[in-house]
Amino acid sequence: MGSLSCCLLLVLVLLSPRTAAARKCNLQGPWRNELGSNLTLSALDTAGTFSGSYHTAVAATNKQILVSPLQGAQQHPGAKGQPTFGFTVQWQFADSTTAFVGQCFVDRRGKETLETTWLLREEVPSRRDTWKATRVGTSIFTRIK
Repeated sequence: MGSLSCCLLLVLVLLSPRTAAARKCNLQGPWRNELGSNLTLSALDTAGTFSGSYHTAVAATNKQILVSPLQGAQQHPGAKGQPTFGFTVQWQFADSTTAFVGQCFVDRRGKETLETTWLLREEVPSRRDTWKATRVGTSIFTRIK
């Protein structure tokens, strides 16, 4: 009976879901936010930097929306399972740049999300218009399967 109990306990441990802390969030790959914008991130290099592209679903312009390049970095790559990161998007269809900062989270079921806050700065004709040049917001991205 002792060895059977031991085997059952081992099976339960092996089959039980891992804790969120044990799961590592991987930034690489395709993501979508709540507005339908798509983000694709490359693999991290050894310094923790990455590149990618952003295809926004929303914009305050009448111009055609284009896929735009981004550059970013992850803090302490490989050190912890739910890293912080930041990236900037150089919009190809507007005179603006957006900086995103956030953290990658993994829930108990293994679902990864990127929780971000962003600042968008658009070009204005003069310093008098600076008051209206910056927008702030949040976006939550989930991995596209």
